[in-house]
Amino acid sequence: MKKFINSIFWMLCAVVALTSCSAEDGDTGHSLGNIASITADQITFSQTPSSTSKNVITFANTTKINGVYSVKWDLGNGTTGNTSNLTGNYPLAGSYNVTLTITTADGASASKTEVLTLDTSDYTLINTPNYVHLTGSQTPDKSRTWVLDQYNNYAARIAKATGLAINGHEGLGPEGSYGQSWWAAKADEKNTWTLYAHKFTFTLDGLKVHIANQGTGYGRKACATAGGFTVSSTSGDDCLFSYSGGDYTFSPLDETGKYPSFTLSSNGFLGYYCGSQKYEILYLDDECMALRVDDTIEGQDWVFVFCRDDLNVAAPPIVKKPQAVPLSEDFESGTLTVPFVSQDMGTRTGITDNIAPSDNNNTSSKVFRYQKSTSFYSNIYFVAPTYKFDLSKQNKITLKVFIPSFNDYTSDWAVAGDWITNKKLQNKVAVKLQNTDDGDNAWQTQTEIDKTDIPFNTWVTLTFDFSSVSQNTNYDKIVIQLGGEGHAGQGIFYLDDFSFSE
Repeated sequence: MKKFINSIFWMLCAVVALTSCSAEDGDTGHSLGNIASITADQITFSQTPSSTSKNVITFANTTKINGVYSVKWDLGNGTTGNTSNLTGNYPLAGSYNVTLTITTADGASASKTEVLTLDTSDYTLINTPNYVHLTGSQTPDKSRTWVLDQYNNYAARIAKATGLAINGHEGLGPEGSYGQSWWAAKADEKNTWTLYAHKFTFTLDGLKVHIANQGTGYGRKACATAGGFTVSSTSGDDCLFSYSGGDYTFSPLDETGKYPSFTLSSNGFLGYYCGSQKYEILYLDDECMALRVDDTIEGQDWVFVFCRDDLNVAAPPIVKKPQAVPLSEDFESGTLTVPFVSQDMGTRTGITDNIAPSDNNNTSSKVFRYQKSTSFYSNIYFVAPTYKFDLSKQNKITLKVFIPSFNDYTSDWAVAGDWITNKKLQNKVAVKLQNTDDGDNAWQTQTEIDKTDIPFNTWVTLTFDFSSVSQNTNYDKIVIQLGGEGHAGQGIFYLDDFSFSE
């Protein structure tokens, strides 16, 4: 009986405690008491301007209602919240719909909206570096015009500053990567489009954007229709559609996320449409900016690099003059010190252990494995970045090669054309000097030296003597090919101790 009386006592204490509790008004936006429902006419809230600016206003929930409830604000300027008091900044004059929604414990919900009208703008509220860089001034009537960084003058700067994989003026990568690891446009790569003529002018007054685009829009084929555009033609994943540009606004910068962001009004977009008008600012300074768009339709990140229109100029061409710059590569460090580039090579190409370290002709620890692919013109090459070869002072290329017998040297393979007379993989090494100024026609002016019938399964030292063209001052590229060219034969070979000297 005593235990029963004690239990009743503690239960009554608990009931008294629960019915005596209430949350502080203006603290969490919740109240404890009897369960009650809610209607719109019960909702009230106050608004109090800041003492420093009438465009900074604090809204307070003044609703009188018992029971458990929650509040949700929408201040009409992009600001939302769920506390009893919430402050909103309104830098621009205009009318804003401020809405307070209350939801009670029984699931009932009601909202009240009041129109906030501000007669004047207060640009001191957005006098921040991001706004100044984006619009070009602290003065409302000034503006800044941006264009795509056509010549990739700023991608390297942005990549270094952000640590992100940004290599071109437009490109894409995996969603959430904030980079262009899948593809990045080379300088002037889209010159068959009118994209580089599109201009985007940002003005602080009214947060305006003017888009001048010659009436043509470009974008993702998978996104354009969903965005309300009528596609007129496609090319791969790209599409073209009629889009007149014009006058838009951009939302006040939202700096609550990982990166600041803004959203263009209506169907506005900057150059290339990929599913959204929201742009995250990955980098922004007085000369350039990088913007990310989340292509949720295709699960991709698109990153665009823009620069001021007056800075979008091609870099002056590098005037290469003849220089004698000795080159040597023994591959022992495990990384290339001479930056050879693999062109259409097999996936196993790279530095590896010596295949025959007991061969007295080459006892090196590390060598270079050369895997010829089915491509007709597999090769590795080096291009002098700022000079031409001075062949009057250095004209001999030396390297060691190992030709394994396990490759298939007897089969006939597919060839590039009927001018290829030898369809077999060959125990052959070719070294060519080319002039990159000739582009795809460099083969027409090249000088090539071939070494054929090289012994199998042993290291052999080969010297390629270009003294016969020592007066040629146009060459700046070295091409090395093993196994022959023009056929689809595959094979693995090994190189070591490359040198280019007198």
